[in-house]
Amino acid sequence: MLPLSWARRIADRIRGLPARPRGSRGAGWDWERAAERALVAAGYRILERNFVSPHAGRSEIDLVAEENGILCFVEVKGRRSVAFGSPAEAITAEKQRRIIRAARAWLARSKKTPGRDCRFDVVCVSKGAGLEPAIEIIRDAFRLPDGY
Repeated sequence: MLPLSWARRIADRIRGLPARPRGSRGAGWDWERAAERALVAAGYRILERNFVSPHAGRSEIDLVAEENGILCFVEVKGRRSVAFGSPAEAITAEKQRRIIRAARAWLARSKKTPGRDCRFDVVCVSKGAGLEPAIEIIRDAFRLPDGY
């Protein structure tokens, strides 16, 4: 019988996802895949992964998804331990500004989005009790600041 990690790697390759990066970048990749599975299970439809805006200071959006007709820009944050705070605490005002810039670039590039409701969600991934990580989806985690 295949270990669960091998089965996930095979399934990711069949779905067209790239191979898991080696080293510390692999943890982020694992967290994003776990967050994606949780979002799909919660009724989201994934539209794009790892959008990087070439014109907004190389800002990145981890996942662009749709839930009940609302366009969701999703930031995935993970922590191996809570010694340095929760994953949600890592979403600083500067990080929010970068995500918003990238979201504007994504909207400008996409022709299917005029007038659609949008929100910014955060998925927190942390070490769970067993092999699976603990995942929390925070809908509408932050909003556009006034005058933006």
